[in-house]
Amino acid sequence: MDTAKSMRPIVVVGSINMDLVSAAPRIPIAGETLLGSGFHMHPGGKGANQAVAIARLGYPVEMIGMVGADLFGEQLRLHLQSVGVGVAGVETVKGPTGIAAITVASSGENCIVVTPGANAAVSPEYVEQHRSLIRSAGMVLAQLEIPVESVERLAEICAETDVPLMLDPAPARALSSRLLQRVRWITPNETEAEFYSNRGSAQQSVDDHGSNGPGTAALQQTARAVLARGPRNVILKLGARGAYIVSDGIEQQVTAPSVDVVDTTAAGDALNGAFAVAIMSGRIPLQSLQFAVAAASISVTRSGAQPSMPTMAEVSSVLEH
Repeated sequence: MDTAKSMRPIVVVGSINMDLVSAAPRIPIAGETLLGSGFHMHPGGKGANQAVAIARLGYPVEMIGMVGADLFGEQLRLHLQSVGVGVAGVETVKGPTGIAAITVASSGENCIVVTPGANAAVSPEYVEQHRSLIRSAGMVLAQLEIPVESVERLAEICAETDVPLMLDPAPARALSSRLLQRVRWITPNETEAEFYSNRGSAQQSVDDHGSNGPGTAALQQTARAVLARGPRNVILKLGARGAYIVSDGIEQQVTAPSVDVVDTTAAGDALNGAFAVAIMSGRIPLQSLQFAVAAASISVTRSGAQPSMPTMAEVSSVLEH
């Protein structure tokens, strides 16, 4: 890969939240009250998580998003700067900063309720204001915690300038074919993949294939069904089982190393950020996914979203072993 091209920054357009994290013995069922065993506040938001993942790996990254005119907003902006994320595209608006209320079970599983706050103000016009920054990118990362219309405008700008767009389609929602056809990489988890492939519920998939999840044939069918919607390449995020890639004739699962899981929050964001860094550093897609799965496996051994993101040295060590 051309060296000058590879050092063009990765630009992340998306959410910036404060995560309010409660530890509990398990995820509560509807109507149930549980006593928690701990509480922490961590910087979060899928967009900011991915930006921090990139910065922690030592690659240039710029963030486009919004925070509220409150204490959380100022804290989050300062945190992004402190870890090396460029914040020229981050503005403050009236109202609250986005928050995510997260419950983490002792098993490491989590459930999350996101309240957008300032993220809802990331409008198509705001994205357009940062066209020059987007055009300067080697790759752009987006998610669906900002308005869909803004992601659509972002995809148009990327298509006009041939900048690869990676879309983390979460939370799952209806997307137009026009948007999906402009996505270079789409990275759903299993639940989201079932939604976008129109193949039924994720739970049915698990029931059909056992507690270890769908087999290779089912993963292949789901991935191909997602690709049929328009994206050029797909990565299915499989949690503890790693990830499955379909790209340029390659259809393969990359298994994750066995680790002691503490908190799975933002593991998918770690994977996306690391994959982008690997691609921009010249690795081929399959090698990039191996790198990204290693990064995600490290992230789940630590608490919190952004505090869990690994360094390049840590990921390299996992790959070596």
